[in-house]
Amino acid sequence: MSNSTSSGKTLLATPPDEQYMDTSPGSTAPSTGQEPIPVDPEKALSSPQDTIPNRFHFLPQTVHEAVSLFRGDKALAPFRLLRSDFEGRAKIYHTDWGFNQLILASAVFVFFTNLLPGITFASDLYVLTGGNYGAIEVVFSTGLCGIIFALFSGQPLTILGVTGPFCILSERIYALCQEDFHIPYLPFMAWACIHSAWMHWLLAIFNAHDWTMKYVTTFSTEIFSLLNSVIYFHKAVQELERSHAKTSFASFLYSVIGCIGTFLVAVTLSTANSWAPLFHKYVRMGLAEYAAAISIVIFIAMPHIGELNDLDQRRLPVSTSFRPTFPERTHFIVEFWTLPASWIFAAMLPGLIITTLFFFDVEVSTICATLSRYNIRKPGGYAWDVALLGTTTALCGVLGIPPANGLLPQAPLHSESLLHSEEVEVNDEIKTIRTVYEQRWSHLLHAIGIMLFVSPPFMHVLGLTPTSVLAGLFLYMGEQSLSVNPILFRFFHMLTPSSELPQLPNGIKGYGRIHMYTLLQIVITAGIFAITFTPGAPVFPVIIVLLVPIRLNVMNKWWSKETLKRMLYPPPREG
Repeated sequence: MSNSTSSGKTLLATPPDEQYMDTSPGSTAPSTGQEPIPVDPEKALSSPQDTIPNRFHFLPQTVHEAVSLFRGDKALAPFRLLRSDFEGRAKIYHTDWGFNQLILASAVFVFFTNLLPGITFASDLYVLTGGNYGAIEVVFSTGLCGIIFALFSGQPLTILGVTGPFCILSERIYALCQEDFHIPYLPFMAWACIHSAWMHWLLAIFNAHDWTMKYVTTFSTEIFSLLNSVIYFHKAVQELERSHAKTSFASFLYSVIGCIGTFLVAVTLSTANSWAPLFHKYVRMGLAEYAAAISIVIFIAMPHIGELNDLDQRRLPVSTSFRPTFPERTHFIVEFWTLPASWIFAAMLPGLIITTLFFFDVEVSTICATLSRYNIRKPGGYAWDVALLGTTTALCGVLGIPPANGLLPQAPLHSESLLHSEEVEVNDEIKTIRTVYEQRWSHLLHAIGIMLFVSPPFMHVLGLTPTSVLAGLFLYMGEQSLSVNPILFRFFHMLTPSSELPQLPNGIKGYGRIHMYTLLQIVITAGIFAITFTPGAPVFPVIIVLLVPIRLNVMNKWWSKETLKRMLYPPPREG
């Protein structure tokens, strides 16, 4: 079995300034159509950054410069990256179908890490979208989009699924449709997804990857990760609140026990790799990688024991046949053409917001799945994948299911699970490097496995899951995300006496400015989370993206170059 979980948890013991999400310039190499070549392991494992962008350098100064951007190989030359991505992948597509035991183990691992969070969101979506989205819609979307991406994507290491931020967005759009617009939700959402599709295509056609993601730094991605953690914790509390409101007090007390128990067992098992010499190493590895699945099985079975079986527990609502969750829907095609023309045009605004969120998510998840330390050899496909994501988004909208998007941490965990040692020749010398099996089987098999759960027998199995267990899984997801976020460790530094803090390099005068940087990230996260409770909640993805120009054009006036360089581009580390 792979070392994915153990690698992820190693970060807990890593100094905070050595943990990061590498989205800095240089980590997002533009797509090429060249044949794959061996990687120099010494260069691949280190990508120091000597410069920090302070503004958008691609912006034209004159009309002539603006026109020239659309010509040749310039930033906005139409189809430049799409053509490069297609040609590069077409040449080597046949090499993407190698298979071995590690690939099968990776598929099983990703199956659990994708399905379990998905059904957790399904419970929340069912309540907050009036039953329009439920377990079968989430599973159908995850399986369908996963199969499409496994077969046709430019980077099959990227894993797709329904994300927490999209759940927040869809829930707020539902509230607006019901309370303010008084229009049907699914047709409006379908048009929003259709509009999002052509916006994705435009981003791909005009090479958005090259002139956007090179400016994204860890300032934005750390805030986005922290926001995800807060959302997970909040949804766990929401689930327990619903249990308190709709069940007996005894059942509610057991729900609290089930929630905390699921969380604690999963967290404890996730550290199994450090239990040596207890158990065989493969047993420890299996316990660590399937910690959440084992915990869920235990606490699904427990309520069927003795008197606990008599409790009126809330369980995950599921469909009893292959049909939508909402009782009035008999098929998976939304009659989007019945929406009045004025609302069709109005749906462009949520379409723009979905595009903003999805583009940011899929780009960052792909970057994290292809970090330099994974020694990826095959050409990427950023533009191609954005265009394909637009297509799947429109398809999901028409089917009346939530569109899937790039997942964190599942995408980098997928790469972690495929890591193995391999000998390569570098400068006439044989060296051993750590690299991943770049193939499509693990993505395809896990997606097919998830798709099986839309069938009534498997859906019935999901229906046995108490919502208290899902609340515990929310806590576990939040803890896993928070435990590797550098903001948490820099927050601990704020509580640590200065005499106990590590010595700073030359050019940085004390921890004061670093503490202010961390505090700003926490305040911004709290502000964005607060916005999700207001009528303006649907625009929160735009706010996250606006952090990029704010960092480029404002923060360099408040913090020194040395401080920003340390905060934004820490040295790469394994883990």
